[in-house]
Amino acid sequence: MLQPNYEDKNSFLYPRDRYHGKFQPNNLVFNANLQEFSQKISYITSLETGGKLSPEEAFTKIAALWKQLEDSKNKLGIGNDLSA
Repeated sequence: MLQPNYEDKNSFLYPRDRYHGKFQPNNLVFNANLQEFSQKISYITSLETGGKLSPEEAFTKIAALWKQLEDSKNKLGIGNDLSA
């Protein structure tokens, strides 16, 4: 029997897409944070839909993730450049 490739499994569970915007290190970091946020939201909504999380628990977890993403955006200075 073939052993599953760790990289294949990892890329299936945690898919990443390339960054297509204006290259700046802070934009790249925020893009990675945004993709991670999206993946976690997908898991939470699936768990709630499947009855493993209550709607209140799902909402609380999503609100906490949103706060983390917002903090990341502010710390990286995303959206503060009015000339872009």
